[in-house]
Amino acid sequence: MKRLFALAALAFVLTTPAAFAAGETVEIDPPAEGSVSQAAGLEAWDRIYEVASHPRCSNCHVGANNRPMWSGPAYGRTRVHGMNVNAGESRIGAETILCSTCHAYREGLNDTPHAAPQVAMNWQLAPVEAEWFGKSSIEICNQLRDPERNGGRDMMDLATHLDHDLILHWAWNPGGGREPAPYSLQEHVNDVLAWGVAGFPCEGD
Repeated sequence: MKRLFALAALAFVLTTPAAFAAGETVEIDPPAEGSVSQAAGLEAWDRIYEVASHPRCSNCHVGANNRPMWSGPAYGRTRVHGMNVNAGESRIGAETILCSTCHAYREGLNDTPHAAPQVAMNWQLAPVEAEWFGKSSIEICNQLRDPERNGGRDMMDLATHLDHDLILHWAWNPGGGREPAPYSLQEHVNDVLAWGVAGFPCEGD
């Protein structure tokens, strides 16, 4: 289950001491345990939701119909991915046509407008348990802190995942005139760490 969870997967409580780890592109440096209030954690969550609900992330965080979405300013209107694409239960298109047929493995940037996004790893949908498209902030918040639906990751696992998954990196540098995800990857990782240290609060707690 530890595949593409583009921002997914948190455990309920931070149980290990704060530690520093240098990743490939970001610093993973959690705040001290007990230093982030619930209110500050909720503010961090609001920013996390802005990222999770943005088209760069949510378009591939779809449900059991296995059909990615096209949404956001570049598409004009929200609709299901064209060409009758269905990624199947494999979430990579193995049952019909592989996502990588168009979303090919590629080093470097995706600067050609309207060309299929490509990165230096296999393109695929997020796991069905990470369905985010069209969901509310509180729905996604409760989903991400549920160990049964977050891939069993703790906070540090998630931060490392965000740093090393190149499809997630692409969200902040999508090229081709696409609107990037808000904030930056470093800011997003910082918010995830702050939310975790605060105890993963959701609205209504």
